[in-house]
Amino acid sequence: TAIKRLSPDSLVFTVQGDGDCIAIRAGSFIGALTRGEMITIIMVNNSNYGTTGGQMAPTTLTGQKTTTTPLGRDAASGHGYPVRVAELAATFKSVAYSARGAFTTPANYQRTRKYIKTAFQKQVDGAGLGFVEVLAACPPNWHLSPVEAVKWIEEKMIPEFPLGEFKNVERTA
Repeated sequence: TAIKRLSPDSLVFTVQGDGDCIAIRAGSFIGALTRGEMITIIMVNNSNYGTTGGQMAPTTLTGQKTTTTPLGRDAASGHGYPVRVAELAATFKSVAYSARGAFTTPANYQRTRKYIKTAFQKQVDGAGLGFVEVLAACPPNWHLSPVEAVKWIEEKMIPEFPLGEFKNVERTA
């Protein structure tokens, strides 16, 4: 936000993990959405805190085992439900673009590239904030091979976090 305000002609973007974006810095994220900062946010969703040991994150799937939910995330036990961040971002009036993609197949790769390009274009055009959530594998914390992790995204994550564009407007104001 500060970089964009000090240098309004700069292309400003963040690439953040799901834990960083929607938990640790959720206040900053919601503030940027509320104000409609002319920035692009790319959030990588691997459904856990991937760089700090694999703890439950806001995007951890119901039933998914993590280091802090060894029996699996259970809403009835007070763990809550996974946050659908792309849908949440789309509800803010000052957000011009919100989408979710994945790199699991060539077709998904091409669509996700398009989503990211569109989010940047919204910033360039001064339309409003652009947000793209990208579903990503975390083989070490999921205890899966890379091939199994891609299959897990397809079978488990995409049904919970559907791919596609959730908001695409020409201008927010």
